[in-house]
Amino acid sequence: MANRAPTSAVHEARLVETFCSLASIDSPSGEEAAISAVVAQHLRDLGCTVTTDAKHNVIGRLDGAAATEPIILSAHLDTVEPGRGVRPQLDAGVIRSDGTTVLGADDKAGVAAILEALRTARASGQPMRPIEVVFTVSEEVGLMGARALDMSTLRSSTAVVLDSAGAVGTIINSAPQHDRIDATIIGKAAHAGVAPETGISAIVVASQAIAAMRLGRLDAETTANIGLISGGSAMNVVPERVTVTGETRSHDPAKVESQVRHMVTALEDAAAAAGAQADVEVSTLYRTFNISEAHPLVQSLAAAIRRTGLEPSMHATGGGSDASVFNERGIVTVNLGVGYEAIHSTDEHIAVAELRRLAQVLVALIVP
Repeated sequence: MANRAPTSAVHEARLVETFCSLASIDSPSGEEAAISAVVAQHLRDLGCTVTTDAKHNVIGRLDGAAATEPIILSAHLDTVEPGRGVRPQLDAGVIRSDGTTVLGADDKAGVAAILEALRTARASGQPMRPIEVVFTVSEEVGLMGARALDMSTLRSSTAVVLDSAGAVGTIINSAPQHDRIDATIIGKAAHAGVAPETGISAIVVASQAIAAMRLGRLDAETTANIGLISGGSAMNVVPERVTVTGETRSHDPAKVESQVRHMVTALEDAAAAAGAQADVEVSTLYRTFNISEAHPLVQSLAAAIRRTGLEPSMHATGGGSDASVFNERGIVTVNLGVGYEAIHSTDEHIAVAELRRLAQVLVALIVP
């Protein structure tokens, strides 16, 4: 039975209509109330028991008849900017925005595929496995919705998050730890044209610290970056204060710890040498996970992919997703390639064929 074809094909036109309707709803991070209400109603219409929390995360539950363990299907509702007034365009089998905004396939393609898969599975009349649907908010600004979610209410021990680049059939089973560094350099202000020698330039100190850091691609599984620097008050004032924000990521937590220590030391040493002060804070945004290809979740997802005629492929990622939070909370989770391209840009697009394949993989997963 593991290699049989899915017994019910998804309704492509309905899937495209659902996606375009969702993409047209403004939902930048922190402003997801409207789309939260819409997807909650979709789930109720499908017979789900639905709860929505104060952050507008949505949880839907659908009891199944199949004698299998429940599983979570998850995607996020928010989009990056420019994401207001999205007008989806279908041309030659590809959905795009009108070029003035992102499309929001990241991650409304995942949302639409989950809804269509549930509709298709229910219409098939075949026994379904129990499903918990989790639609989160504010994923794009630090996985904040997933972090705020009360996961003690969830029954499932495994989850599939639909939120990754890559063709449908790509399984992301490994992701890095990601640490953030926030530093404030405090020097001494002075008039730049009258008495610059009495000042201590925080910008110079920060520049010297950054120049001493190992940054970029450090090895196959480790990266580091300084992404933000801000400071100074006027052209003719030796700058007293500068803020610097950086990060490091690795699939090896020990390498994260070592790189963080290196970056903090560079900041502190540069400040000390100039007689300035460096106040540094380090925070872990999410931790690494590595799910074995032999794990039953990966095996069942791979079997579902094969049932649709695709061949699964396993990949590690350098990015984060709600899968990182689920794994931290003890729910074994992998991420699934959605098939979107050029995300976070006005050229973002997704092929209808990929959207259909994504929904069909989910049907094969939830109809054992």
